Amino acid sequence: MATGRQRRGPAGEAEPGAGGFRRRSGAERGGAGPPPFGCRCWRCCPGAMQRFVDFTERSQGRERLLRATQYTCMLLSYVLERQAEKEELVLKLKQLEASMSSGRKMFRLGNTVHALVAARRTTQLPDVVPRVCLTASNLTRALYFVCDTVLWLKSVGLQPDIDVPKWRNWATKCYYFSLLMNLARDWYEVSWRLEQAVQEGKMKENSSWDKRNQELNGLKCDGVHGFFLLLFQILKNHPPLVLDMVKNLCDLSGPLDTLGIYKTNPGVIGFCGLLSSLVGILTLASPHLKLKQ
Repeated sequence: MATGRQRRGPAGEAEPGAGGFRRRSGAERGGAGPPPFGCRCWRCCPGAMQRFVDFTERSQGRERLLRATQYTCMLLSYVLERQAEKEELVLKLKQLEASMSSGRKMFRLGNTVHALVAARRTTQLPDVVPRVCLTASNLTRALYFVCDTVLWLKSVGLQPDIDVPKWRNWATKCYYFSLLMNLARDWYEVSWRLEQAVQEGKMKENSSWDKRNQELNGLKCDGVHGFFLLLFQILKNHPPLVLDMVKNLCDLSGPLDTLGIYKTNPGVIGFCGLLSSLVGILTLASPHLKLKQ
């Protein structure tokens, strides 16, 4: 017969167990406890970086709203600047655009850590091409955020001696390379799905397919016309891939103009930036539309 005795440890916590009571461990009371005293290395606190990422992610929606507003102001000011009676309105739009740009830099202050965490995660991808492209994209994006932070310090007067053109040029190059890596990954996804569709069509052309596979089977990748028909069918069946490609292509307009590779005008940059911002808001509001890494 159980005596009902309680064995208490230093913390004085006990719970029923076989033949009496046992003290609950720290993990059972709600986790492994705080990191060891004096720990200054991220590797010693594996959950600290993820908690930081979860915290900074809360500002993504607001940052994208500011981005959409910024590029809307850029587009409207370009459309209205030729009208003399709209001069005051154009000036206010440009002031609002500058305010939105400064506000976005505030929301991006912690994104360097976010990009480094994403780079560490993409190094675990099984496919070589996505692993290389996404890791390189995240690392260069982290460098872009570093340059962006330096430019923000200059804009608020904390570092007045910063060479703005040099740092802005570095930031633009890092952003441009990151977009190229994202587009390379997108094209790899498209080509892989094209190859899979052609192979499935050859293997199962005489079997009973569902409606979607029947459409792919009916499209032959012979000639330019057949290739584009098959490409259209692939993209129609994968909306996240389409949205990611549209966003990356639209984002290219700014770096291409700044680096002098392909000069456009503020109207084109404003329109592309607005479209990219709307796609970003859509994928944030509907995570199933975001291309998974």
